[in-house]
Amino acid sequence: RGIAPLREQADLTRELATLVDGKGPNNDLRISLSAYVLAQRLRQVVAAANDRLGRMSDHRYHLQHTEERGARERQGGLGLLVVDDWTGIARAPETLSGGESFIVSLALALGLADVVTYEAGGVEIGTLFVDEGFGSLDPDSLEQVLDVLDELRSGGRVVGVVSHVVGMRERIPTRLDVVKGRNGSTVRRSA
Repeated sequence: RGIAPLREQADLTRELATLVDGKGPNNDLRISLSAYVLAQRLRQVVAAANDRLGRMSDHRYHLQHTEERGARERQGGLGLLVVDDWTGIARAPETLSGGESFIVSLALALGLADVVTYEAGGVEIGTLFVDEGFGSLDPDSLEQVLDVLDELRSGGRVVGVVSHVVGMRERIPTRLDVVKGRNGSTVRRSA
């Protein structure tokens, strides 16, 4: 009789721990409490990312948050699908081409920056660096991505781009060109 209250308390604690860990019997998606909290933030990032993703993809793609577990995931809550609005088909991000992956990744990074800015009371992330990926874009997609980056620049952000794509030279007003030479590389400012 003396141990019964302790056993009840231990059972309650075990049940609560199982629930928080996402392993409870009523949690078919196996979403832990931490994943649930992160999923709420991911929804905000996806909403912010979709604004730019639409413009960068000629309104072909949008991201969709899913709580379903992926094939290699042990818990649910933090999944993403890419919806092709031209065909109506939703697919896993792993199925995207290199250019599509670049655009989706850039949209997510910009969406995250927007959410962080909002959460910080409007304090802007003033500098953004985008490293490579432009070479995987077709000319139309490249123009759409550069239009979005130009908007950021017009809004006061400093946007640094690392690229070997020759066609970008006309679009980027101030550049640092890396020039190869026999004795090593040098950096030259171009305007």
